[in-house]
Amino acid sequence: MAFLDRARRVQDQFDGRLRNVGHGKYGRILRMARRPTSEEYVKVLEVTWLGAILIGLVGFAIYIFFSQAGPWIWNNVLSGL
Repeated sequence: MAFLDRARRVQDQFDGRLRNVGHGKYGRILRMARRPTSEEYVKVLEVTWLGAILIGLVGFAIYIFFSQAGPWIWNNVLSGL
């Protein structure tokens, strides 16, 4: 019987947590949340991809600048210091 009592206690604790999901500090947010429409989802994806591509291009430009101009700067500008 000890196992069954323990199992019931664990189940009651779990059910109690589920009952309080909508009442805590995130309850209002969860109640107001809704599934995005397909148009909203596509817009979010477009903006995300655009940001990722932009960050990637900036990083690539920095890499190219320092791999091409870096040795010249090191040899001609900083060698005199």
